[in-house]
Amino acid sequence: MMEDKDLNEFHSIGKPIKWSGKYDYVTGTRHEEHGTRTYDVNGSRLPSVTTILGATKNQQFLKDWKAKVGEAEADRIKNLSSKRGTSMHKFLEHYVQGTGYDDLTELGQKAKTMAQKIIDVGLTPVEEIYGSEVTLYYPGLYAGSTDLVCMHNGMESIVDFKQANRPKREDWIEDYFMQIAAYAMAHDYVHNSVIKQGVIMICTPDLYYQEFKVSGAELRQWKHKFLKRLDMYYELQHDEKEKANVKMAAEEFVK
Repeated sequence: MMEDKDLNEFHSIGKPIKWSGKYDYVTGTRHEEHGTRTYDVNGSRLPSVTTILGATKNQQFLKDWKAKVGEAEADRIKNLSSKRGTSMHKFLEHYVQGTGYDDLTELGQKAKTMAQKIIDVGLTPVEEIYGSEVTLYYPGLYAGSTDLVCMHNGMESIVDFKQANRPKREDWIEDYFMQIAAYAMAHDYVHNSVIKQGVIMICTPDLYYQEFKVSGAELRQWKHKFLKRLDMYYELQHDEKEKANVKMAAEEFVK
């Protein structure tokens, strides 16, 4: 469900959010090679959730867009978006951790205003933080890093921050929902938790804020969809052992 919020209804939080050591998170090491991201966690190298989703999605829309704008322009937009998103995430990470940070470049200052919009609008319902930039993994299957694990409006939640060049429709961001569902499954399995909600907070460069929430039956549906993509990924890798692990995970999930 999406909520567009008017910034005039909110003001800067202006105070630190309470932190809790409820969960003991591991630190994973991220690797990037030939466009593939993996994590070393507890002695295992696991594919990232974004790599799994990228390898199993229909690429036709992206191909059509590149053909329309040209390869050079597509690369320029992609690189700019990536740098702006990285900077925005850095501002948000330092904010929730209560540490100072600034980036005086033009791109950095734009990212700062986007981060401030998310702080003013999106983080207001956050009552307690369990972890920031948390490595999450499902043993033997996948790993990833989520921006925030917290208590949000009374529900233990996974939160992901996103930058976008323009406002999003729900049917454009199915991979975002599967990503957050994968993180919720991993968190519940490893930490014996019950993550009730996923929250995706999106801001555009012109400061248009969107918030998408999934919970209950809808979150469960996205978990099923991710497991199908996970099975497809290991099918493409011709990895029978991991396909069997996916089947076991699916059986565990439906219990």
